Amino acid sequence: MYWRVGFAWSRSCAVELGQNKSLSLGLCGSEEHLSLCGYIIAYPLQEYGGIMSALGFDSWWRKTLYITGGALLTAAAYLLHELLVIRKEQELDSEDAIILHQFARPKTGVPSLSPFCLKIETYLRMADLPYQNYFDGKLSPQGKMPWMAYNKEQVCGTEFIIDFLEEKLGVNLNSSLSPQEKAISRAITKMVEEHFYWTIAYCQWVDNVEETQKMLATNGPLSDLLRWILSQVTGSIVKREMYGHGIGRFSKEEVYSLMEKDMRTLATFLGNKKYLMGPKLSTVDAAVFGHLAQAMWTLPGTRPEQLIKGEFINLAMYCERIRRKFWPEWFVDVDDLYYDGLSEEPDSPSQLPDLGLYSRSGSFQEQESALSHHDTPSPDSDITGRSLFDSDMDTECSEMEQLK
Repeated sequence: MYWRVGFAWSRSCAVELGQNKSLSLGLCGSEEHLSLCGYIIAYPLQEYGGIMSALGFDSWWRKTLYITGGALLTAAAYLLHELLVIRKEQELDSEDAIILHQFARPKTGVPSLSPFCLKIETYLRMADLPYQNYFDGKLSPQGKMPWMAYNKEQVCGTEFIIDFLEEKLGVNLNSSLSPQEKAISRAITKMVEEHFYWTIAYCQWVDNVEETQKMLATNGPLSDLLRWILSQVTGSIVKREMYGHGIGRFSKEEVYSLMEKDMRTLATFLGNKKYLMGPKLSTVDAAVFGHLAQAMWTLPGTRPEQLIKGEFINLAMYCERIRRKFWPEWFVDVDDLYYDGLSEEPDSPSQLPDLGLYSRSGSFQEQESALSHHDTPSPDSDITGRSLFDSDMDTECSEMEQLK
């Protein structure tokens, strides 16, 4: 006789598990199993008396299954929310403090998989403005990330954040630029943010989504499932927005062709200059670095990595120069500067530490001073012979004073 097995968490409610099948509660191949408290019941298929009479008709069973499924989905959604939100041990005093809300640090040591989050945090370091990171996953009222809070004022969008900081705090990285140079700087920024960005997003979340998924920082027993869900949802959003933008209507080869043209334009404009607009930093450097860093350090073995570490090596030197100057806690392998066709994800990735309240002048001035006194030849130099640690590091303090 065939028997049907079910699970009941009360004497008046049972859930059917299947017929002639073993009870397995594993999830997606995970070694962890769920434990349930209740009653295991069995009944013959041809006899619907006894307990089956109390349970009602088959349609009632289906309703129960639907309700149970909905409850499980609700619980999963709540768990996802709890895992994404970083609970703060104590509330920080936000008076006269820059509170930067952004995505959590990836697992590979790169500060962010978002070009715009990396742009604005790099800008804050370039302007020597102390700030506090909140990796709480909370989007701005406009549904965007990153966003900033300052004295209970909320600002979203990197361009508006920079405008706000210039007005409120008097910082200006573009003070040394002429009106014509400012116009060129804005044109480059818009090319990078409104065009090149989509090609990088395509490579990250569509063409290379499996590798990007491994970099997402999630915790808990369902971390693998959460990474998969996040990567698939993000990939779907990117494809939909790319199609609306127009660039998503082209083939993969055409998208990469557009990417190469943008990178060639940046490499040609940069040339042998230290920064894009000359010997001094400007706002455009934060925007370009935030995007090129994705090609440099988050897309191993892909077309953008081949381009930036090969044909456009001056862009790689440019990124490395900024990384060393403003991200001293972000360590990378020197051998990773050049593309050899063997790029792989690190066997034991190291997550970038959260330094909390950041002040560049207060935390790393001694280190930068030490770096400026390297007199012996070093392999850490670009093709022009300039040190990647920055040949004129000693002029940095005077530059910052002029900016302020």
